[in-house]
Amino acid sequence: MKRLEGKSTLITGSARGIGRAFAQAYIHEGATVAIADINLQQAQATAAELGPNAYAVEMDVTDQTSIDSAIADVVAKVGKLDILINNAALFDLAPITEISRDSYERLFSINVAGTLFTLQAAARQMISQGHGGKIINMASQAGRRGEALVAVYCATKAAVISLTQSAGLNLIKHGINVNAIAPGVVDGEHWDGVDALFAKHENRPLGEKKKLVGEEVPFGRMATAADLVGMAIFLASAESDYIVAQTYNVDGGNWLS
Repeated sequence: MKRLEGKSTLITGSARGIGRAFAQAYIHEGATVAIADINLQQAQATAAELGPNAYAVEMDVTDQTSIDSAIADVVAKVGKLDILINNAALFDLAPITEISRDSYERLFSINVAGTLFTLQAAARQMISQGHGGKIINMASQAGRRGEALVAVYCATKAAVISLTQSAGLNLIKHGINVNAIAPGVVDGEHWDGVDALFAKHENRPLGEKKKLVGEEVPFGRMATAADLVGMAIFLASAESDYIVAQTYNVDGGNWLS
């Protein structure tokens, strides 16, 4: 039997990248997946590529009406919500003396408030259904430590780890397991943008930072989205029913805890 057979899932920011990889893996394991993204056109294209068990939902995690509407769309489509992955996130970096209030507010609005209030809406739905559920938040190795140029992003991911602990402790009485995944450096379109920011602030040629951080991973390379899929399936499955409020490092050995 497939590990997520018949499970209704919503994944934020899943039109591309890690979220898309999770959606594809969940569908393979028998789930239906709402491809929730602020870019509806891209979400629709991804859903079409992934097949009949995927469908697009427009969702802006900074807007409560949009969050509530997306949850309602899932329930109207499938009749229930069993699994949420809070994957939508934004990255930025700058020296402490150059951090802008706008950048700070955008990152906290998406990475922290977006995670919290999407989690809240999903939990309310799961509680009303009475059958528990699984909520997976995307943290980061950046949430485990500070980094000289990455203060705000690190702070948002530390907040995600803390929210995972509090929500996990609060919601397990309803049979809702809240846990998180902390990736390390993940190759792809996202890291190309990160590399460009480091190039700007550290006066490096494009591609150099990405090459260096990949070489520094104990495993020997940067992760791919596929490297995160196993943990995402495990935390959504019945195999993780006794796991509560934990954040799992999937980072090639970058952070030991």
